[in-house]
Amino acid sequence: MTRAKVFLLGFLILGLGGIGYFAFRLSGLESLPAGIASEAVLVLLVVGWTISYLVRVVTGNMTFIEQRRRYREVYEELTNSELSRLLEAMPENERNTLLAELENKKKISNSSADT
Repeated sequence: MTRAKVFLLGFLILGLGGIGYFAFRLSGLESLPAGIASEAVLVLLVVGWTISYLVRVVTGNMTFIEQRRRYREVYEELTNSELSRLLEAMPENERNTLLAELENKKKISNSSADT
């Protein structure tokens, strides 16, 4: 969330408090009970938002995590397609040499992981 959106959200909550106060006053409450009622509604809203935020944190459904996951998928797809294109463009003997080297490295890493 950008800084501007945080300020906008703060002003929105402040405005909701004022609107709630005047709505409670229009419904017949006196000044003090109307202020307490509008404050209680705002506190419930903030507590509800905080609980929903904590649930998103625990379940991993955060905006940043989702953006990173999508970016990673696109990045891997582009990288794989670019590597495939480069591999196809290589001469046959170089490609075979490269694939043989990769197989040897894979066997070495697997044998060192087993010990």
